[in-house]
Amino acid sequence: MSPGGSITIAGKTVSRLGFGTMHLTGPGTWGDPDDRDTALSVLRQAVHTHGISHIDTADAYGPHTVEHLIREALYPYPEHVLIATKVGMVRPAAGQWKPLGNPFYLRACVEASLRRLKVERLELCYLHRIDPEVSRDDQIAVMQALQDEGKIGHIGLSKVMPEDIRYVLKYRPVAAVQNVLNTTDRNDDAVEMCRDLGMPYVACRPLDGGLLARVHGAAAPLHWLLSRSSNVAPIPSTSQPRHLHEIVAAVQDGPV
Repeated sequence: MSPGGSITIAGKTVSRLGFGTMHLTGPGTWGDPDDRDTALSVLRQAVHTHGISHIDTADAYGPHTVEHLIREALYPYPEHVLIATKVGMVRPAAGQWKPLGNPFYLRACVEASLRRLKVERLELCYLHRIDPEVSRDDQIAVMQALQDEGKIGHIGLSKVMPEDIRYVLKYRPVAAVQNVLNTTDRNDDAVEMCRDLGMPYVACRPLDGGLLARVHGAAAPLHWLLSRSSNVAPIPSTSQPRHLHEIVAAVQDGPV
């Protein structure tokens, strides 16, 4: 049984409860994890033990660290599993993030992610941020070109407002939107917009970096998200097998 039920994202029917891989690095989302074997085990358990079939990552996690881990842990990827990644963010140092939407950089990011993940096509590739210092048209155009070349299967948008979604939809379908949504950050107009458009809304930081789970347990925050709208797909993250088990159990043990 798929944890949290199922949802179709980028043409695949996957578990509605996904797994975010941001925490499979060193502190500050920087460098290698302290225990590489545990990080690999978490990925394998997510897919092979718990039935999670939506794995979310980004080239900026590490940077590059987690894409390497995913390949080592899961390649060859099961047909039913969706590996989604994000491009367009540079990492000057630990804990620092900066959008970079230069079209040449975005193209280089996609090419590098293809090699790290050992795939011919990124089935779902998000623009990690729309860079305000680069023409929005140029950023969308290179993602479209990469899709036309068969290097991107579906385009997603991350950390966007409804007006950004509307703008991109004038030129190309959007497979998914990924924004922050949890019981602390409850309000995002993109949820209803995506629902009305029949578009998956991938909720990142569903446990607010683990804070909500420590205070309330994982069940209530995840049930709130899953009941918010049928198009919402949370992607909690952890680096520990025990926490992963608790997250999956929280969804399976209660109503959604």
